[in-house]
Amino acid sequence: MSNLDRLRVAFRTALALPEDYDVDKLEYRGIEKWDSLAHLSLVGEIEDTFDVMIDTDEVIDLSSFDKAVEILGKHDVDFSG
Repeated sequence: MSNLDRLRVAFRTALALPEDYDVDKLEYRGIEKWDSLAHLSLVGEIEDTFDVMIDTDEVIDLSSFDKAVEILGKHDVDFSG
């Protein structure tokens, strides 16, 4: 499974979304389920999935799926494949 697919699974798991839900254009508060509490669950799920520690500024900046890709890239997670 690619890292992009692993991130999609993390989003769907943390936000309790269906398996086929398209999360690629998802933004914070773009859906009712992505509230502040779910945001913390999402951060935890991403940290567990990729074995990284996301700092406070990054938690605040994590405002979309694309931003998650960008933040994880700073933690040496490769999304090129």
